Amino acid sequence: MTSIRTLAGACAAALASLCGFVAPAAAQTYPTRGITMIVPFAAGGPTDVISRIVTGHMAQTLGQSIIIENVVGAGGTTATTRAARAANDGYTLITGHMGTHAASVPLYPKLAYHPEKDFEPVALLAGTPILILARKDFPPKDLKEFVTYVKANAEKVNAAHAGVGSVSHVSCELLHSILDIKPVILDIKPVGVPFNGTGPAMNALVGGQVDYICDQIVNAVPQINAGTIKAYAIATAERNPSLPNVPTTAEAGLPAFQAQAWNAMFAPKGTSPAILASLNAAAVKALDDATVRKRLLELGSVIPAPADRTPEALATLVKSEIAKWTPVLKPAS
Repeated sequence: MTSIRTLAGACAAALASLCGFVAPAAAQTYPTRGITMIVPFAAGGPTDVISRIVTGHMAQTLGQSIIIENVVGAGGTTATTRAARAANDGYTLITGHMGTHAASVPLYPKLAYHPEKDFEPVALLAGTPILILARKDFPPKDLKEFVTYVKANAEKVNAAHAGVGSVSHVSCELLHSILDIKPVILDIKPVGVPFNGTGPAMNALVGGQVDYICDQIVNAVPQINAGTIKAYAIATAERNPSLPNVPTTAEAGLPAFQAQAWNAMFAPKGTSPAILASLNAAAVKALDDATVRKRLLELGSVIPAPADRTPEALATLVKSEIAKWTPVLKPAS
C-alpha cells in the first residue's frame, strides 16, 4: 500500500510539474489562428494603407494571417467601440489614431469608450504630417491667398472630412479656429462635407466635388505628384522629403497651424502582457524592415524612433494628445 501511495504521489507531482511546464509553452504558441485588425475608416485611406503595410510584415513574423476589417462610421468611433468590447485574447486589434484615441474624448460627451481605460497600447506605427489641400482649380494660388479667400467666402466654400472626430475633421477645426471662422462641425461657415473615410473624401476632392481638406500626407502624395489636386502647405516645422516643393505653413505665412497625426496599434483592455509583448515585438520588427520603411517613407510617413515604439511611450502619447486637443475641440462639442 505504501508503495502504491508513494507511486501515486510521485505521479501527481510529475503531472503538476508537467502542467506547470505546459502552461507557459501554450502561452508562447500565440497566435494559433488568424488575427483581425480593425481599421476605423474605408479602404484606401491613410490609416488603412499604413495598417496593411505594417501588418503584412507582422503576419510573417507571427506566422498567422492578419485580416484587415474596415469598419466605418462616426469619425472612427463606431469601430473603436467595437474593438473596446472585443475579447481580450489578442485576436481582435485596432489601428487607432489621433482622432479615435484623443480628439474623440472632447468631441463626444457620451463616447462609449475611453482611450486610456479601455485599451492596451501596443505600438506607435507612424506619424503622418497634415497638409492643406484643395481641388486643382480652387482659385487661391498660395496659402496667403487661401486664407484671404476662405475668410471672405466662408459661407460658400466647403471642407471635406472623414466624419466628426476624424483626423481630417479635427485638423481643419484647428485651422478654422486659427483663422477665426466658424467650425465645420456646425455645418456653416464653411460647410463641412463628411465622408466614410479620407479615401472617399480624396476622391471627391480630385473630382472637384469639394473645395479643400486638411489631410494626412499618406493620402495625398500620389495625387499631388499626379497634379490632380493642389497642396498649399505642410503643417510641420520642416519640409517633407516626399514633397520637397511643398512649403511648410511657417514658410507659407501661417506658422500657427502645426499638426501631425499618428497611427498606432491597440488591443482591448486586459490583454495579457505576453500577447502584448509578442505584438509589440512583431510591430517593431516590421518598422525595422527595409521594405516596410521604404514604403512608409515614400508616402511621407514619419517612422517612430525606437524609444517611441514601446507601449509605455504610446500610453504617454495618448494622454498628452487628449490634453492637447481638448481645449481646441471642447467648444465645438
